[in-house]
Amino acid sequence: MEIQNLKIAIVGGGNLGRSVADGFLKSGIAASKLTVSRRRIQLLDDLAAKGIRIVQDNKAAVAEADMIIIAVKPYQAVEVFAEIKTSLKPGQLIASLMTGFSIAQMKEILPSEVIPLRVMPNTAVALQESMTLIAAPDCSPAQIDLVQELFESLGKVIFINEELMAAATVLGACGIAFALRFIRAAIQGGVEIGFGADVAQQIVAQTVKGASELILQTGHHPEQEIDKVTTPKGITISGLNEMEHQGFSSSLIRGLLVSYNKINNAK
Repeated sequence: MEIQNLKIAIVGGGNLGRSVADGFLKSGIAASKLTVSRRRIQLLDDLAAKGIRIVQDNKAAVAEADMIIIAVKPYQAVEVFAEIKTSLKPGQLIASLMTGFSIAQMKEILPSEVIPLRVMPNTAVALQESMTLIAAPDCSPAQIDLVQELFESLGKVIFINEELMAAATVLGACGIAFALRFIRAAIQGGVEIGFGADVAQQIVAQTVKGASELILQTGHHPEQEIDKVTTPKGITISGLNEMEHQGFSSSLIRGLLVSYNKINNAK
């Protein structure tokens, strides 16, 4: 089946669910192929205006879907799966975007005829710039190809073993917030050295985008690119060294580890 023909249901129209829906629309998937469910449907009026089917009933949302995306909070998982399981049909793909809820836990609740998988995008899906990590051990090769094509319409995709999903959540999904915090700090510094906030924001955002593209397009290690702009006794190396003296890299690594350990301790 081609992805343009997939009927997709998104259970949970919060920030992530609606970002996924927006990303699918921008990728060329017809609004008529999309359904989003949420209890307070008035919060999805903008999606309804784009032609997406909006429903309150999760069972109605999933009944005719080929791909079901679960975008609710982990504490809602058992309730939502129990609610929709009688409306599921053999062969449906159930993609969970929830942190810390395993495929084994999904199988304990869902009918054996559906295919569960885990997907961890980030909120850049709305711009088709997500880094999406997928664990799909029960999918056939054809289903893997379908899932890959679908989520590549939202950005980049890497398939991983499920035991890495917690790490994927921290580095890819939480990583958006960590990167944005760096951008915010750099903007504040830009204001302090003389730029207006709006100009500083444009400079920093484009600089970070350029740095990312250097790595993505060349495959170089960051230090290779850093070496190109650090000269002996230069201003760049002086700034970098001061950041390291103040714990820049260490604090980032420690933050990643704290987030990772919180996921594992919650299991």
